[in-house]
Amino acid sequence: MSPPETVSAVQAVPGAVTQPASALDPMVPRAFRVEHVRREVKDVFSWQLRPLDGAAVQIAPGQFNMLYAPGVGEVAISVSGDCSDDSALVHTIRAVGTVTRAMAQLQAGAMVGVRGPFGSAWPIEAGYGKDVVFITGTVGLAPLRPLIYEVLKRREKYGKVIITYGSRGVDDILYERDLHTWRGRFDMDVNVTVHTAPTGYRGLVGSVAEAVNRSTFEGGNAIAFVCRSEALTLAAVRALQQRGMTTDCMYTTLERSMKCGIGFCGHCQFGPTFMCKEGPVYRFDTIERLFAIREL
Repeated sequence: MSPPETVSAVQAVPGAVTQPASALDPMVPRAFRVEHVRREVKDVFSWQLRPLDGAAVQIAPGQFNMLYAPGVGEVAISVSGDCSDDSALVHTIRAVGTVTRAMAQLQAGAMVGVRGPFGSAWPIEAGYGKDVVFITGTVGLAPLRPLIYEVLKRREKYGKVIITYGSRGVDDILYERDLHTWRGRFDMDVNVTVHTAPTGYRGLVGSVAEAVNRSTFEGGNAIAFVCRSEALTLAAVRALQQRGMTTDCMYTTLERSMKCGIGFCGHCQFGPTFMCKEGPVYRFDTIERLFAIREL
């Protein structure tokens, strides 16, 4: 007679438990099954994860989990699915290091560990009554997608909704199905631009800043959510300032080498803050000075 599924899961994820997250030590992973694997673009894949304990999954747009591959290690990955679905988690992962490359080899049915959620969330209600501008590129769309879903569910509470998405090339565009759906809506404006394109490409070619300048929104009554590399975040901030926005109306999410998720190890320290606690979502005016310090 084969052992119960929960027992085999614990064996597959050493140290993991099958109790509700509320009962866990934050340093102990919870056992999840990889229910579905979706190959997005080159080196990028998405996992749909379901908890073996059957308890509800609670996470807010912008927060992250520590994902654990047994025998390999852990990485911090932002949630990228619909957070209103409390039965499963969706995480989109780029295979760029030892752990994430090992994760890319896992198939549906594999067991993994999950710790979290950790960190701050996107301030959904801060945009009520304002135009909402999303600025992102390549895999940066993943941490913003849960927020976009939530804004569209509350669409009547916002003014214009604008997504400006930049990609290196046409083969690197993430979530094309979502982007196509959003572009088909009459109540939002979606601008997808690429840096390089083959002959005959009919889409926008150029920088995200150029796309922001072409967008129609009221800078004095808008809120912006930005998810790009730190260098490109500054370019987005400058483009928004040219449109009349102030940095207290801009929010960004940052990345560091999170190891513990609870502000204990210090790997994610950013000036006086810890990204796993005060971040990863920050209002830009609160970290603007730190951005000017290259050593950070």
